[in-house]
Amino acid sequence: MTAPFTSSASSASPASSAPPSGARASWRPFLALIRQTRPSVPVIACALVLSLATAGAGLVVPMMTRRLVDGFSFSDIRPLQIAFLVGVFLLQAASSGIAIFLMNKVGQRVVYRLRDRLWAKLLRLPVSEFDRSRTGELISRMTNDTGIVRSLISEHLSTLVSSILSIVGSVVLLFVLDWRMTLLLLVAVPLTVGALVPLGRAMIRISRSIQDENASFTNVLAQVLSEIRLVKSSGAEPLEYERGRGGIRRLFRLGVKEGLVTSITAPLMSIVIMALLVVVVGYGGMRVSSGGISTGELVAFVLYLLQIVFPLSQLTTFFTQFQKAVGATERLIDLLGQPEEDYDSGQPVPSDDREIRVDGVTFSYGYGEPVLRDVSFAIPPGKVTALVGPSGSGKTTLFALLDRYYEPGRGVIRFGGTPISDYRLPEWRSRIGYVSQESPLVSGSVRDNIAYGLQREIGDEELRRAAAMANADRFVAELPDGDRTEVGERGLKLSGGQRQRIGIARALLRDPRILMLDEATSSLDSQSEAAVQDALSRLMRGRTTIVIAHRLSTVVDADQIVFLDHGRVTGIGTHEELYRGHPLYRRFADQQFRERAPQGDRTGTDNAALQQLTEERWP
Repeated sequence: MTAPFTSSASSASPASSAPPSGARASWRPFLALIRQTRPSVPVIACALVLSLATAGAGLVVPMMTRRLVDGFSFSDIRPLQIAFLVGVFLLQAASSGIAIFLMNKVGQRVVYRLRDRLWAKLLRLPVSEFDRSRTGELISRMTNDTGIVRSLISEHLSTLVSSILSIVGSVVLLFVLDWRMTLLLLVAVPLTVGALVPLGRAMIRISRSIQDENASFTNVLAQVLSEIRLVKSSGAEPLEYERGRGGIRRLFRLGVKEGLVTSITAPLMSIVIMALLVVVVGYGGMRVSSGGISTGELVAFVLYLLQIVFPLSQLTTFFTQFQKAVGATERLIDLLGQPEEDYDSGQPVPSDDREIRVDGVTFSYGYGEPVLRDVSFAIPPGKVTALVGPSGSGKTTLFALLDRYYEPGRGVIRFGGTPISDYRLPEWRSRIGYVSQESPLVSGSVRDNIAYGLQREIGDEELRRAAAMANADRFVAELPDGDRTEVGERGLKLSGGQRQRIGIARALLRDPRILMLDEATSSLDSQSEAAVQDALSRLMRGRTTIVIAHRLSTVVDADQIVFLDHGRVTGIGTHEELYRGHPLYRRFADQQFRERAPQGDRTGTDNAALQQLTEERWP
């Protein structure tokens, strides 16, 4: 993410998930969203002028045809007339093609800027928003919904103006040719509209349902394919097949409903066109035979009739697509209106090491009981502080609060006496190095992952030095392409120990002043654990280090241990102090020692357990 973020806060309030009652109220937010992408007004104006030229040329052709039919004879045909008619056809084709190209370019530009804005927004959303939202739905917003907006602008907007002009101009000229026949034709308009409006509303409802179902199905795909190894190892293929099949079945049913509406609309339009043609030809033939109109006027009448019918079908398609775009716009505005992390304000973070103090912090994820309850303790600078306690006691949540993924419900976390929320967020996070149990990697090379997130160029020597300090240089050199070797999605081509050492090399390259370790060796074999612990010992030197410990043997030499139980701090001290004065910690330590001792050697006293546990030092 080397490009700077741009502010994308929307003034619009989040839209309701319910569809609006009508299209009229939906024009404004749609147009406001399009205006925010700054489309090129001159290009749009040029495309609209060309669309008008297309419609105007189309209106000229029937009149010229009338003259040719009424005065048809080979002797009367002049090259200039033929050239003029050919010129009109060429003008119509050229202006239509250029208008379509220009509007397609505008649509692509609008969607480019909209997706760029959405991508910046997604990256600046707080973690809590991703807790609430499904990944597949966010992907659908970025791809499907923006694609619908593009389709409206690129494929349908250019026909809107030309269709309206063609309809209005044709009706006016029909009245000029024969007002009686025109009135007869206009009787069919309200009948046709009365039949098409309910069908259009049904199509709008179906289209929005398809959008929602596409988002849900995309979420299933994203979840299953990203965790395909879990699916296979758990034998969950039948379960996930049925879940995906349910989405496919719902999309099929909605597609059938959409086809049903189309199957009614298309024949209805065909019947209307044929009926109008029969009426025009029959009644017009009578008028021709009585001398009321000429044959050329009848031909022109039929051509103008076609120039009304086909644009009407284009308008119907436009408004259907517009309603789809309105539904997509509602979701996009809702996403763009979500509060985001503040990357710009705040004061600089002091360069020196200072005490971190957690003062009366209470936090809940928004459901159930608080995870942390009035937690208070100090983290001395340049020292090792270990967080110990049963699963679910709030250790990882404390890490999330320190990294400012969430804000405490009550209380405050201070750095050198200043709340960490007062510091510039990117600068604060740049001071922290985080090595987790899984050490996640991104698709790319080893080099990409070690240098991930840095806003500067990394030289080969600097990269090798970081890899060597992380005990990663040897296995990296043995890879087929060295540090250019692709690690695969989420680093699955590497072992757990290799991923951990790349994560440590990444932290070393950032040179953080605050180090957070979420038991980075808990899932490794003994050989990998030794290499990773040796790398961690180098990483921890001279830094304020906070360790989540699931195995007490890794933190017996910590400067202080904070024991958490059910979200509360129940003890603070060294290993020896807590072992002597904290009964729950003592039982915790004894149980771990017995579990790690050989099967035939579990009869030692508590003092012997304490002695051996204390001898296992952090490197």
